[in-house]
Amino acid sequence: MTQLLKKKSLPSRIAPPTAAATAILDVAEQLAQTRGYNGFSYADIASQLGVTKASLHYHFPSKAELGRALIERYETVFGAALEAIDQQAEEPYKKLQRYVGLYSSVLSNDRMCLCGMLAAEYATLPAPMQERLKLFFNANERWLTAVLEDGLQSGAFRFKETAGERARALLGALEGVMLVARSYGEPRRFQAAATCLLSDLCASSHLKPRRTPKSAVAKSR
Repeated sequence: MTQLLKKKSLPSRIAPPTAAATAILDVAEQLAQTRGYNGFSYADIASQLGVTKASLHYHFPSKAELGRALIERYETVFGAALEAIDQQAEEPYKKLQRYVGLYSSVLSNDRMCLCGMLAAEYATLPAPMQERLKLFFNANERWLTAVLEDGLQSGAFRFKETAGERARALLGALEGVMLVARSYGEPRRFQAAATCLLSDLCASSHLKPRRTPKSAVAKSR
């Protein structure tokens, strides 16, 4: 993508605006996912692309507009990924496994979920970005709710809360585990925690008697 913007300034009437804007968004997304929205500036983007800040302002007059565009694009890409999961997997548990895989793939590249990273900065974000952020999480909650509801009806899942309540808990847990795993630099922490979260949903796991550690048995004698 950086090859699209090699020159010092970006003559927008010569370079395709969509290609240039995409390159800007690509770099901004990487910075936001690794540093946070407040951790980068237009100067950082311009430096990576080898262009002037004026070139960036042509496509995104303000950082707030850039931020909103980032969320909208991320929401579109994530939504397409959810549609693909629906088409490729039938069983609710497998759908959730693939959903977790979306987070794992981001974390393996030493990045955070863009919207999860922005949520940590919610109080400092411009209002339009705050609204788009809520829309992203609402869409995820709706999708998770539908999958969990299917699992309940089929008998694959078992939990006491409503599907909507469990969806909110699951989404929040996954985003939180990502933050902790990244702070340790250990993606395996995320995968282990996610596996526990999904296993807890399975009806079969509630039917199996829990094994008592041998040490505990020895102490009781």
